[in-house]
Amino acid sequence: MSDRLPSLNALRAFDETARTLSVSRAAEALHVTHGAVSRQLKQLEAQLGVTLFRRQGRGLVLTQEGELLRASTSQAFERLGQACTQLRRRASEAPLVLGCPGSFLARWFIPRLDRLKAQCPNLNLHLTADEEVAGRLGTDVDAVLRFAEPPWPDDVRVVELAPERMGPVLAPERLDLPDPAAADLTTLPMLHTQSRPQAWAQWFAAKGLDPATMRHDQSFEHLNYMLEAALVGLGVAIAPSYLVEEDLRTGRLIAPWGFIETPARLGLWLPPGPPRRDLAWLTEWLTQELDRSPA
Repeated sequence: MSDRLPSLNALRAFDETARTLSVSRAAEALHVTHGAVSRQLKQLEAQLGVTLFRRQGRGLVLTQEGELLRASTSQAFERLGQACTQLRRRASEAPLVLGCPGSFLARWFIPRLDRLKAQCPNLNLHLTADEEVAGRLGTDVDAVLRFAEPPWPDDVRVVELAPERMGPVLAPERLDLPDPAAADLTTLPMLHTQSRPQAWAQWFAAKGLDPATMRHDQSFEHLNYMLEAALVGLGVAIAPSYLVEEDLRTGRLIAPWGFIETPARLGLWLPPGPPRRDLAWLTEWLTQELDRSPA
């Protein structure tokens, strides 16, 4: 048996036939004739010395050997497609597409865009807050900013930027105690968000508070909505420190009980392969800006 890899055309014909379980549909997808796909499949089976498909009724099913090969070809062609997309984007000088959570984009990133443009004038950046953006990493999204806990997935590279710090914040008029204890928090309405369902429990555990005393007064789908509710005095919100820096600085919110460091990390998630040059500029700027943020 030859040690050489089969032709790319034969593997592509196999992969498409395995996906559709139809030679006709594979030929249509590949814009070739039915006979061309059949010949590629026969040549591939002859070179490998195995049977990849068998007839079942009026259709095809993969043999055990076919299933094994399909597991490799589907992944390989997906990776090839991602690499070609990245190369086309670079060749056309496409913008660097960065995805990040909407709340982080609105409350931390956008207020700093002027500084980013001043420091990296040649960086052509497009920002998106699509909820499904992480699933498009490596296709039409070049990098993603995410708060997540390690270990990281095997199919991404993660540049850790900063720890996540969470703490309760509220409008100053909601609190009339000069030196409030942590337990005093439970006398106030507590706001929750579905995007950080574990945040209050983590903070209570770090402060040694009984979780049974935790109140569930109002829940919001997005963290941004919860913070807006805190700003108008509806209760105490729990939020990452990065998102409330400006509100704390101006006194619109206060954080009398402080912040705790959670197991999560803010990371820049990148697809496999060599990074774009402009990603190095962005990474350096992000690191500098996060270092400037008060602990």
